[in-house]
Formats: sequence, C-alpha cells, structure tokens
Amino acid sequence: MTAEREIDYEALAQSAMRGIVRTVLARVAKSGLPGEHHFYIAFKTGAPGVVLSKRLKERYPEEMTVVLQHRFWDLLVNDVRFEVKLTFDSIPERLVVPFAAIKVFFDPSVPYGLQFDEGEGEGAGPLHLSAVQGETPHADAGAGEPLKASTNSEGSRAEKKPRAARRPQSEKSAERPAAADKALAKHPAVKSSEPGPPAGPKVVSIDAFRKK
Repeated sequence: MTAEREIDYEALAQSAMRGIVRTVLARVAKSGLPGEHHFYIAFKTGAPGVVLSKRLKERYPEEMTVVLQHRFWDLLVNDVRFEVKLTFDSIPERLVVPFAAIKVFFDPSVPYGLQFDEGEGEGAGPLHLSAVQGETPHADAGAGEPLKASTNSEGSRAEKKPRAARRPQSEKSAERPAAADKALAKHPAVKSSEPGPPAGPKVVSIDAFRKK
C-alpha cells in the first residue's frame, strides 16, 4: 500500500459538508420538513449520475435549481445521491442528483447554506468550499413548481434585552464580504413566491486557511 504524500484536508472538508446535506435530506425523507425549513438546491445537470428528462436537460444544459418546500414527493436518499419528484410546468418529473453534483444547498429559513465552487479554470484543482449565511443562493436555471406539504410548526424565542443599540441594517449590509457577492453572483436568482431572507451573508472560506 502506497501512503499518501499529504492529507487532502480540503477534500475531507468538502466530503464532510456534503455529508451535512445528505443527513438533512435523509431526515426530511423520514419525517418531513420541520417548521419553516425549506431548501434551494443548485446542481450541475451534466454531472455523472444526474438523471433528468430530455426536456429538462435541453432546457437546463448546465445547471438548475430545485426548491424543496410545499410540493415534492417520493424523496429517497442514500449514501451517494438523492431522488425526488417535482412538477415543472405542471408536468411531474423525477430527478436523481448525486451529492457530488451539488453546487449550492441553502435553507433560507435559518438562513444557512453551503456552496461548492469549481476553481477559476474548468476542472482545474479541487473545489473551493464556502459556508454562506444570510442570502438566497442563485442558479443559472430556476426550477419549476417544487411538491409534499411541509409540516408547519410555530416556535418563538424570548428576546433578551440588548446591552447596546444595534447598528442600522444598512451599515451591516455595507460590510458584506466581497467574496460572498462574487460567489452568489455566479447564479441568477431563482424565481419564488416566497419572501427572501435578509441580505448580508457571512462567508467562511477554506482559502483563508491555506498556506500562502
């Protein structure tokens, strides 16, 4: 057995983050969507293992986004992929998406998301991974009408008295990292009737820990 010359921490981190997506979807497949949780999932339609109908593949040759919220059914999850049925233009469709094909996973109810980007060059080097909080992700192609009513639950947290006055939202937005804007700008907005989450994403990038 030949030992690896070095430990690929970035690959391990990406695998762990994709594992978060797998765990979340597996719970939803078993118990349904809790509370107000719902997901935007952007993926590469040409990635190995992706299964789409011919008409969807022609319409979205590179990338598309699906929304798992009120209307989806037959969600199945295993170690390497998930399958789900949705409607597009009132036509039921079955999608099969390997976790390796996912580019963005986002839950606007929290908000919290994971973004998996390819490098500057096509197929060059490992993926660059960021955790994005605070803004709806976008994708090159929007999904149709996603299907299965989510389970509604209400909960509230007692608000604590702030020790100091909060800064205006406009000031916070001005501090939004440029890296997050650049990453999200790669994906045009998904059309949705649901109100979007507040702006102001926070980005935690693996690039920050790389050797200069």
